[in-house]
Amino acid sequence: MTHLRTAFLAFTVGMTVYGITLAQAEPSVVDPVGDADSSEKNSLTPVQRNAVRSATNYLSVSGFSRAGLIQQLSSDTGDGYLVADATIAVDSLGVDWNENAVRSAKQYLEVSGFSCKGLIQQLSSSAGDKYTINQATYGAHQAGAC
Repeated sequence: MTHLRTAFLAFTVGMTVYGITLAQAEPSVVDPVGDADSSEKNSLTPVQRNAVRSATNYLSVSGFSRAGLIQQLSSDTGDGYLVADATIAVDSLGVDWNENAVRSAKQYLEVSGFSCKGLIQQLSSSAGDKYTINQATYGAHQAGAC
């Protein structure tokens, strides 16, 4: 059975704030808390397991880069986890970052027009989504911007 989640996503492009309502299937990530053997489960601290749940929730509504998700989890304006705990949690998920770049690219294209170069810059910018250049390029191409 496919579970759909809906969420409202707000983001800025330049000085304009955009908002879209998303409805999509939950992403395919490996949840080490639920699927791993007991020794792997026990290797995460309770704080890290909470960070895993937070990360999984974020990934269920939007595409994130590894760096962007770690920042969201560890930022004072985000969840406030220690960077080390956020990093361990994110790295334990087995996320396909290329597919997340595609999701992010498609979300941008739903609300605004982008050139290929502009979308790659947005996806890879340190002030944007923080994907690697290769991930951003893959996402922009797969989303049809290039």
